[in-house]
Amino acid sequence: MSLDEAALWERLAQSRRAPLEPDWLGGVYSPSLSAELRWALCEKLGMLAERGWPEIEQLLQSHGAQKELVMAAGLCHQSQARDWLLTMLVDSPDDDDDNLVVVQALGCWGAEIPGSVISRCLNHPGQQQRLAGLQLLSFRAHRLSDSELLTFCDGAIRDFRDPVVVAAIRVLQRRDGESISARLAEICQDGSITGADAAFRALGCIATPASRQLLMELSQTLEDDERRELANRELKQQFR
Repeated sequence: MSLDEAALWERLAQSRRAPLEPDWLGGVYSPSLSAELRWALCEKLGMLAERGWPEIEQLLQSHGAQKELVMAAGLCHQSQARDWLLTMLVDSPDDDDDNLVVVQALGCWGAEIPGSVISRCLNHPGQQQRLAGLQLLSFRAHRLSDSELLTFCDGAIRDFRDPVVVAAIRVLQRRDGESISARLAEICQDGSITGADAAFRALGCIATPASRQLLMELSQTLEDDERRELANRELKQQFR
């Protein structure tokens, strides 16, 4: 660590007693600094909200879409920053590795993100992109019908990677519609054992007459001992 970086870290450590100004943070930022220090400076800028965005915007113009600057744009939670991030995402190809940090930065605006952007994330082959898309969807879900939500989640539910499937199930389990419970019951039967476990738990959390009936049927019809035991576990929870 250079002496200059040590001095910057020291100044950051004193920020509670002596608040940092956005022009100072922007003035000391440089792509040549260590990655950890760049992220720390940009985090401080993002937390300055409307005072931080003009400086972030200027840095983006000077240095390009550095990942830490994209993160700061998300943290500041300004509508202009949201629009810039959306433009970045729409204008970039799907295989652009920098797309992920843009999607993650948009997370705080989940309910305001267009459905087309969320669909693009959910249809991306990358695991992290799909997980980020499900995070966005979780904020928008309350605006969707059960059938619309199932359509959004369809690809994620059928993903071969358990983390994606489980994340999709967690979005679905916040709803108690019969079609949601029926789709979860299908995962209990046909999904991986990890996905099935999450789907059984989701049916238990939903706790409606329809979900309980599905658990009862599964406990009686499943041939796989492990899955049948998972169904019985959730049924026992229902009647405690």
